[in-house]
Amino acid sequence: MMYVMMVLMVSFVLGLVAVASNPSPYFAALGLVVSAGVGCGLLVGSGSSFLSLVLFLIYLGGMMVVFAYTAALAAEPHPESWGDLSVLLYVVGYLGVLVWVGLNFMVGWGWGGWMGGEECVGMEMIRGDISGVALLYSCGGWMLVLGGWMLLLTLFVVLELTRGLSWGALRVV
Repeated sequence: MMYVMMVLMVSFVLGLVAVASNPSPYFAALGLVVSAGVGCGLLVGSGSSFLSLVLFLIYLGGMMVVFAYTAALAAEPHPESWGDLSVLLYVVGYLGVLVWVGLNFMVGWGWGGWMGGEECVGMEMIRGDISGVALLYSCGGWMLVLGGWMLLLTLFVVLELTRGLSWGALRVV
């Protein structure tokens, strides 16, 4: 299990480097979706399967809106990909900084503390994300309503910005 978590963590960091280093919104959105999927896999490995499922579904719904927005605003016939020299230099630079930080600041951390939420106490079978579901609907109901309202407002803003040639402040065409 430790090796799977290690591969997921490395994949998550590589996905975030792909997002940060690419100037093209198409490939950056793809890297963001991959990072979201791997991050949800990390949550599943830690014992939070319901939280992972909810985050994945909500995040992919939001990413559809963001991808539609970036595809409407970016009219590049030949976007830069991950194999181009400028993007490759950014990738190497970001990975060099991450390796430097890892070698200088994470000395002696160890890997002994990777236990899931269901493995903490001997015979206890209550998972941490099940009680989180109850709290989400009891104490956090107003936060769900506020989050839904913000998503609706974001949808209207994206539709207004990408409406047409003569409308919208960010269209240059």
